[in-house]
Order: sequence, then C-alpha cells, then structure tokens
Amino acid sequence: MSKKIIGSVEPKCIYCAHGKPTPDGENILCVYCGVPDKNNSCKKFKYDPLKREPKKPARLGSFSEEDFRL
Repeated sequence: MSKKIIGSVEPKCIYCAHGKPTPDGENILCVYCGVPDKNNSCKKFKYDPLKREPKKPARLGSFSEEDFRL
C-alpha cells in the first residue's frame, strides 16, 4: 500500500517533479527511472503540486428567489 501525501493524493510519477509526460500522455519521461507508467512511483519521488489537476467543484442546484425568503 502506498503512502498518501496530502489528503487523498497518492505518489505517482505523473505528479513527480523529476518527470515529464510523453506526447501520447500514457507514460512519463523520468530522469531516474527512464520511461515508467504514469501511475508508478519510485524512491526518488518528489511531489510537484502544480502538476496535479484538482477535482472540479460540485455543481450547485437551481434555486429561486422563494428559496431565500424568510
């Protein structure tokens, strides 16, 4: 079982500062490991928060003016 970094973010090569995605987006070009799978991680893993795409916010329901009257 892998160790979680922040909340529910697991270490993966796709979030590593040492790797860059290949043009097809399926693999990562890593300075240390070569071409691992994007879901792989190694002992040289260094988290880069700018590479992570946050979850989209939940959509709000539709409200009318009546819903806010006291």
